[in-house]
Amino acid sequence: MPLQPRSASSAEEQLSVIDALIALPFPERESKSKTHHGWGGPGYHIAVLRESRDFWDVPDPEAMTAAEEELEADLTVLVTVLAGRWGRPTVVDLWPCPGLDDPEHPDIEAPEPLGSLCNLAGSMQTWHVPSTGRWLGLTIGQVDREFPFELLAAVGETSTLPK
Repeated sequence: MPLQPRSASSAEEQLSVIDALIALPFPERESKSKTHHGWGGPGYHIAVLRESRDFWDVPDPEAMTAAEEELEADLTVLVTVLAGRWGRPTVVDLWPCPGLDDPEHPDIEAPEPLGSLCNLAGSMQTWHVPSTGRWLGLTIGQVDREFPFELLAAVGETSTLPK
């Protein structure tokens, strides 16, 4: 996993990170480039807006549920604000990973950031960002049950979003 991101603690900070990602040029290199809040590559950025604690020492289901609910509350605030900007989001199913369920083309990999996100979350809420040729997606993901939950923002080229 790339550089350990810095969590944004307030909705204002999270929206600031989102706005910066939308405006940030995409890296030209094929390797994942580190940013202040996450990572990116050609045609995409992914940022960790906020993360919970990890669960290595506490496999307590109640603590995990509370952590996820806290991030869901942040997600709800962001969705409300962004819906005011761009309308209601579209839900994109990330499982199975978009592009990987075509039996005629079994070797096709999902474009980034979808390839990374489908390993972390089941769905995301998306908006087409007007006049940019980009989309914004928000989701809550987790690498594995011992790892923190993460509130993620992804920006990608409009052409990579499933129709």
